[in-house]
Amino acid sequence: MSDEEDLEDFEPGLDDLEREDDEKETEEWEDYRKEGEDSEEWISTPLTEDMMKEGLSLLCKTGNGLAHAYIKLEVKYRDLTDIYLLHSYIHLRYVDVSENHLTDLSPLNYLTHLLWLKADGNRLRSAQLNELPYLQIASFAYNQITDTEGISHPRLASLDLKGNRIHMVTGLDPQKLISLHTLELRRNQLNSTLGINLPKLKNLFLVAHWLRGWLAQNLLKKVEGLENLSNLTTLHLRDNQIETLSGFSKEMKSLQYLNLRGNMVADLGELAKLRDLPKLRALVLLDNPCTDEHDYRQEALVQMAHLERLDKDFYEEEERAEADEIRQRMKEEQEQEAEAEPEPESELDQSSV
Repeated sequence: MSDEEDLEDFEPGLDDLEREDDEKETEEWEDYRKEGEDSEEWISTPLTEDMMKEGLSLLCKTGNGLAHAYIKLEVKYRDLTDIYLLHSYIHLRYVDVSENHLTDLSPLNYLTHLLWLKADGNRLRSAQLNELPYLQIASFAYNQITDTEGISHPRLASLDLKGNRIHMVTGLDPQKLISLHTLELRRNQLNSTLGINLPKLKNLFLVAHWLRGWLAQNLLKKVEGLENLSNLTTLHLRDNQIETLSGFSKEMKSLQYLNLRGNMVADLGELAKLRDLPKLRALVLLDNPCTDEHDYRQEALVQMAHLERLDKDFYEEEERAEADEIRQRMKEEQEQEAEAEPEPESELDQSSV
């Protein structure tokens, strides 16, 4: 296996995106919250050679092909506070240090062949690392990270930062993150979508969830700064506080799936702002006030003739035919109104009076 080999992309289907295991996510999130609020000082537990022997696997040739080395390490649930020993294991390509008590990942800067990193459920306050030239998948979920600075890996395709304490996205440079196609930011404390100017991005998750009596959520009230994401196909904005659907543009020409469930869109007229999304096929608006309107499904299809599915139900042919008739009738009425309007008097007519 060479460092140039790409890991297999994970492209979730629409059904997979909607089939969320809420109970499991709730348990994970509550475990994280309890640990984050715990003031206990953890006993210093450094990574040892014995732990390395137990966790190493996948023997492969080294880069020059003249020797062999283990390239995969898993040391989860070891109560680790220090992974300094890793700096000498330069051939590692897959590393999982999840569910420990780590606050520092700097020893990973020496692993220049690293392809895959999982550091979920630690006590990290930053995801910053030196540029790792081959890193393709990185997950820092359920830590205490407060910003998105210092992430500049040129082959990084998927970045998971869910369940942290990020208020604003900053430092994600599109000139450096040239391969990033999936960004996971659900359950942070975001109050804006600004700073996500990543033209190669395909999947963006900015979801929040109500969980058992307290709210851990992004605080988004509108969509902004995403207008130029021309490759974006999937956008999750569930359970925020969005009231208006301004912020979408025809430049978002690849967007196929938009989830706005559990927001505060009350006016069906807002749906007209999605007409410029030429490839939008699936829209989720459940648990918004506008869904209480009796003609909600019909109005959505009238505004977006190319829509195939609203919430979890596909449109039937008879619904399409009825929407076509309404659009045609509206068009005729507009033409009649335009013909009935008196033509403005010309300057010549006014001067002759």
